[in-house]
Amino acid sequence: MTTTADRIARLVEPVAAALDVTVYDIEDASGTMRILLDRPGGVDVDTLSDASRRISRAMDEAATFDSVVALEVSSPGLERKLRTPEHFAGAIGETIKAKLRPGLDVDRRVEGVLRAADEHTITVMDPDGDDRTVSIDDITSARTVFVWEPTPKPGKQARDQGKQRAPGRPTAAAGSDEPDLIDEPDLIDEPDPIDETEATE
Repeated sequence: MTTTADRIARLVEPVAAALDVTVYDIEDASGTMRILLDRPGGVDVDTLSDASRRISRAMDEAATFDSVVALEVSSPGLERKLRTPEHFAGAIGETIKAKLRPGLDVDRRVEGVLRAADEHTITVMDPDGDDRTVSIDDITSARTVFVWEPTPKPGKQARDQGKQRAPGRPTAAAGSDEPDLIDEPDLIDEPDPIDETEATE
């Protein structure tokens, strides 16, 4: 049976090709048609707006989408839903989270780096380094996880560089308990103080 999403997909594909984007997903959410477009490096707002206008015009011309009450065109974002084998295949090497259907005699939570995916299964390496293979049919929801990389605090790099020793300054040998040698200013021979009593005689 052909669904509304299937018919929308046939309209969207030519629009996506003209704008040099790919159709990541189409989801019918109770009359709201959500269309996700993607491309390497992401899709900018102007392209999404253009795509929305073109798709809306194509739907109006077809005049067969009375059940669609709203149209949403966006990009998958940093954390993408994973619903199809193609989605999982495109996320290999990324960190993902997934939840399995109730009734399975296993931990229903799956989290780790996606190592492999085919038409029927995915393999995830958990934080302990162990691989776990699950059936895609058993997955009720899944998404990629954006891993935030810590950034150095302002001025930290400059402070770290300032801690480097000046060239030529002697240091204690690695593993030695002796403190670093401290450069001391050269001692200057000062003249003996004049005995004022002898000077007046």
